[in-house]
Amino acid sequence: MAHSAVSTRSTSVSAIPVSDRLVAGILALLLGSFLIFGAGFAHSSVLHDTAHDVRHANGFPCH
Repeated sequence: MAHSAVSTRSTSVSAIPVSDRLVAGILALLLGSFLIFGAGFAHSSVLHDTAHDVRHANGFPCH
């Protein structure tokens, strides 16, 4: 007779506490709101200059 061994794996999932998820959600909401409203109310010249400076800071020539 053939003997077959069945192996079982038990995995444990560590749950993230609700308070940590709440803090992460609030921080994400604040950061997202700042980015959307910051970009929405900024003058186009400020956004252009920022993008221009970032390109130069990363070594990409743009003119």
